[in-house]
Amino acid sequence: MQGAVEGEHMSHPDFRANGRIFATLSHDAEWGMVKLTPEQQAGFARLEPETFVPAKGAWGRAGSTMVRLATADGDTVGEAMTLAWQGTVKAPKKKVRR
Repeated sequence: MQGAVEGEHMSHPDFRANGRIFATLSHDAEWGMVKLTPEQQAGFARLEPETFVPAKGAWGRAGSTMVRLATADGDTVGEAMTLAWQGTVKAPKKKVRR
């Protein structure tokens, strides 16, 4: 994932590209989050509802998708991460406040 970097957001690991978060890990490493489109989210949740769950509230309606790591298949999570990364690469670069 060209341009992807690991960082930290609210005291837990995150992964960014183009200045935007596309995935995170929870403090306890039981859950991850990938930022998908709502359509992508619906597809993953339909195929693996025990693993892919919309985040609560507006974030979830916008595509933020929680991933239960204990039930996750590596290939499927890799596909979701790639789609999330592609979404940040295609987005306009976020300006950093100084």
